[in-house]
Amino acid sequence: MPNLKISVITVTYNAEATIGACICSVISQIYNNIEYIIIDGASTDSTLAVIKEYENHINKIISEPDKGIYDAINKGIGLATGDIIGVLNADDFFSGPTVLHSIAAAFNSVEADILYGDLNYIDKKGNIVRKWRSGEYKHGKFNHGWMPPHPTFYCKKELFEKFGNYSLCFGTAADYELMLRFIHLKQAPVYYIKQVLVKMTVGGVSNSSYKNRIKALYYDLKAMYINEINFPLIALIFKPLRKLEQFL
Repeated sequence: MPNLKISVITVTYNAEATIGACICSVISQIYNNIEYIIIDGASTDSTLAVIKEYENHINKIISEPDKGIYDAINKGIGLATGDIIGVLNADDFFSGPTVLHSIAAAFNSVEADILYGDLNYIDKKGNIVRKWRSGEYKHGKFNHGWMPPHPTFYCKKELFEKFGNYSLCFGTAADYELMLRFIHLKQAPVYYIKQVLVKMTVGGVSNSSYKNRIKALYYDLKAMYINEINFPLIALIFKPLRKLEQFL
């Protein structure tokens, strides 16, 4: 089996309460060819002090002001030397020590440029509050409001070189827009791992207020139009409705 290098990018800002668990979930992986990159947005709490406790296990650490989470991710992509790139935010962590091994094995066994899996939302006590079960992708599913969970999204580095990085023009929907562009518009080959890859702490920026939610819907619609969704308004309606099944 070719020993693919997987670059994991963690972006963080004032995440002293969660960054330790995130880092530990990466450095405890049994897979042996990992490049770990942390991009910090010049945190003002103890985040950097926690990171430095693990610096011998981290390949690259950058701490400087940025233009937001997706600008930070783009910095990480620019530094990454891996064959495969994925993002694990500071509030999230891998579901177990074999996740990256499963990802590498899948890339080595199927003809795919992109891989995604399932995700559990958890509260601060670690209780599961939602289950995101992605299902297999078929072309056209984005037209019906479907999307994979971004924290489980891993792709070949060459795709960023061919199709571009995260666009800062889409606000909190930049991850959705990139997946639309790569999977729906450019039709890069995709593979689904039927496995919970990541546990995500509830409480995202886009859902923090009605104002932010309206902005998020606007950015979703903008992403749909530019990436040639057939009926953007219908897709926009279905997209939040799909979340209901995550509570069942």
